[in-house]
This record gives sequence, structure tokens and C-alpha cells, in this order.
Amino acid sequence: MTSLLRAALALAVVALLAPAGVRAAAPPVGLTVAPGFIIERIATVEQGREITVAPNGDLFVGTSANSVYIVADAQGNAAPAKAFVQLADHPVAGITIDGERMYLGAQFGIYELPYRNGDRTPRAQPRKIASVRTSGVARDHVTTTVAVANKRLYASVGSSCNNCDPDLDATRATIQQMDLDGSGMTPKAHRIRNAIALATNPQTGTLWAGVAGQDELPHGHPYEMFDAVTLHAGNVDYGWPYCYENHVGTGAQDCAAQTVPRVVMPAYETPIGAAFYPLHPSGAHAFPEQYRGGAFVTLHGSWHQPPVPPRVVFIAMNGDEPKTAVDWNDPTVQWKEFVGGFQTANGQRIARPTGIAVGPDGSLFVSDDQDGGIYRIRPR
Repeated sequence: MTSLLRAALALAVVALLAPAGVRAAAPPVGLTVAPGFIIERIATVEQGREITVAPNGDLFVGTSANSVYIVADAQGNAAPAKAFVQLADHPVAGITIDGERMYLGAQFGIYELPYRNGDRTPRAQPRKIASVRTSGVARDHVTTTVAVANKRLYASVGSSCNNCDPDLDATRATIQQMDLDGSGMTPKAHRIRNAIALATNPQTGTLWAGVAGQDELPHGHPYEMFDAVTLHAGNVDYGWPYCYENHVGTGAQDCAAQTVPRVVMPAYETPIGAAFYPLHPSGAHAFPEQYRGGAFVTLHGSWHQPPVPPRVVFIAMNGDEPKTAVDWNDPTVQWKEFVGGFQTANGQRIARPTGIAVGPDGSLFVSDDQDGGIYRIRPR
């Protein structure tokens, strides 16, 4: 069967299965999704990064540029993406909604703007409430991810290098915590190279972080990690750049104080986004039982050769405990691929997943910063 015929058949199936009033789109050619699910492209946002879904089903997308976009009615007949707000402080990659506040993570600051469910134009201009990368130097990891957990605001700030010490300023290679108004900012985690993927487990209120590890270690190391940051007391030490994995040192350093993660993934996969699926979803597109309470993580893939493929993976959880424990000899046992096909057999990439979020109706949304796709995933 030719690829064109396969695509035509897939489009016909989606059209038949789409709910009334919902515009169906062909699944992206080449992408695969776990059995029992449909994936469709519903919008385009160039350089899309972190995403969040409002209670009414509108989807907001941070980018690697200076704009945040809105895809109105992403759960229904999704409208074409439109610019929602712009910042001079870019990239404005991080975004989350907490009640009547929207938080944006930009390169040098955390911004707040008032938001009410259903707003499709901003009520005010974003207001800077906290500063990060206080050296003012734009170098290497320049995106900031934001999340709210247990009435605290968190912001991840990547290092300015692969393995430097000290860094340019004290906010680099940290996860910062603060009050919801931006006051009282202090580090919650340090020596954490680039915790791009922040996610709050709605079942427990725990903040989790997916972290991209350093290069130039023995091939295949360090494993990428996903860990429950706020379950640890104090300012959590993840050991970068001297310690990694299970207290392994890069030299003669003492790694006894290093915090060991609960979940690992292969080196160079690069976690970008994460989302926990609700334990008790009530929407029309709720996922089957085996996915409830688990975590989805978008893996951006590597620049290493041969290139490690991008994918979206699923990690089964019991609360904040992975159902499968870490195996330090095999970083593939704790997760299963949920969306694949982003990279062909010859290493060519058609897309790279970034942000991920769950909608109120149970749909899973994924953004893509290579081809600009916004994808919606639902059970058949």
C-alpha cells in the first residue's frame, strides 16, 4: 500500500470517528500513536514550546520567539492560532494558568497577567514579578518553564553551559520557588542542569521535573531524569556537573549528597514537557484506566550522532511512585512509547515534540517546535 493511500484511508477513518461538529484532520504522515488512540493536527504555531489548557478548552502556547498564542476551542472545532500577547523579553516559552492568573516564563523574568476563563484577548499587559538570569547574559539554555504546585510558583532556569562551575549567576541551573505574587524567591533545587519539563501531579500536588543532562560523559550517559522535586526537603542537590545517575562522579568528587531520581530515560533524549493524567477524569475523551494517574513526557531527541529519536512516552505511576523502579543498567524499563514516528529510519525528523497538556475533556495535546504542529490525541 502506498503512503498516499494509507494517508487517505487514515483521513477517512478519522472523519468517520470524529464527533459531530468537530473538524477532523488527517493524522500527521509518519506519526504513530498507541493502539486505541487517534492523533490529529488541529493547529499550527511556529516554534511552539510549553502549553496549557484553560478550563473552557482554549489552548495557550508559549514559543521560542516573543509571542504567546491561543488556539480557541482546541477541544472542539479548533480555531486557527492567533497571537494572544507579546513580550520584549523573549523567548517566552513557559506558560501556566492558576485560577485567575496566567504566568509566563521568559528569558530574564517571570510575568503575571490577570486571566479569566474564556479570555481570548489579554486584560492587561504582563507584569514582571521576578527576575531570573540576573547576570543579564543570554547564553545557552535561555527558556524558563513555570508551574504552580500547592500554592507556590516554580520556575526552572537552565545552566549557561554544559558543565561549568560556578555559573553566570545564582539563578542558573536551579528551580526557583516563590509566592504566587513573585515575592520571596529562593532556590528549591540546585545543580540541576536544565529542568525544562515541569509538571504538577494533580493527585498529590507534587512538583516533578524532567531534566536534560550534560554532554561529554561516557557515551550513553548520563541518563535523563524525571523526579519528584518537592518530595525532597530543603534546597535539593542534583549534583551537576560533578555527579550523575546513582551517585556516579565525574572525578574524585564525593557524590553521597546527590539526590537520585525516581525515573530515568536514555541519555540525550532531552525532556521538554511533562503532564500527569488525572486519576479520575470525567470528560468525554477520558483515557482508559491504565493511563490514569500516570505521566506523559515529551522527549525532543538529540543532536548526537546517531540521533536519538524524539517521542512522547508514558510512565505508569502509583501516586508519586513509578510502578516500575529504576534499573541503573537499563533506562528503558520505566516507560513506554506513546507517540512515535517523529524520526525516520535514516535519521530525518518530521517533527519534535515539546509542550504537553491534558484538556478538561480528557484530550491530550502536544506541541512541536520543528514543524509547528499542535496535535490532539483521543481514544477511538
